[in-house]
Amino acid sequence: MNALSILFYISMAAWFITEFLYKNMLKSGKEDQKNKDKSTLNILWLAIPFSIASSVFVSYQTHFPIIDGIWILYLGELFILIGILVRYVIIRSLGKYFTVDVTIRQDHKIKKEGFYKYLRHPSYAFSLLTSLGLGLYLNNWLSLIFAFLPPFLAFAYRIKIEEQALTEQFGDEYIEYRKSTKKLIPFIY
Repeated sequence: MNALSILFYISMAAWFITEFLYKNMLKSGKEDQKNKDKSTLNILWLAIPFSIASSVFVSYQTHFPIIDGIWILYLGELFILIGILVRYVIIRSLGKYFTVDVTIRQDHKIKKEGFYKYLRHPSYAFSLLTSLGLGLYLNNWLSLIFAFLPPFLAFAYRIKIEEQALTEQFGDEYIEYRKSTKKLIPFIY
């Protein structure tokens, strides 16, 4: 096993462990408005493990390379690492306002600085970058689709629910913020 493969397995374990810890440690409290979630956390916990397992399975069963060359493996691994690390930084920057379920805290405020100056959902964007990295690392078109599409659809649903909750809570302030930012990709989407 080469160094890149070892790094890949370590990063995949780190991805799972961090997401497991977020899920178990960053839940909303009893005093929070948590009736907003509409099962989005459960959907994410179905979509993401499914996407990982199916993309790896498909990579072993089919051969549809994205490109010939080992550099795509390095690019994929780089995206995985950046996704995990930056998502961690973003979650830390939100502090007590980050919960794994769609929740409005009693003293909730809209964060508009840092990554949030450009994106409304940077945590999701970098989670999706990790999924994209997995698909690229596997260097298989079908694996890329399986790695990226299920989490993207799950996050799209969650974003819809989350933005409804934020609009209900903050009204015009959140609507104005939405007009000046993008959902997941700066300046594009």
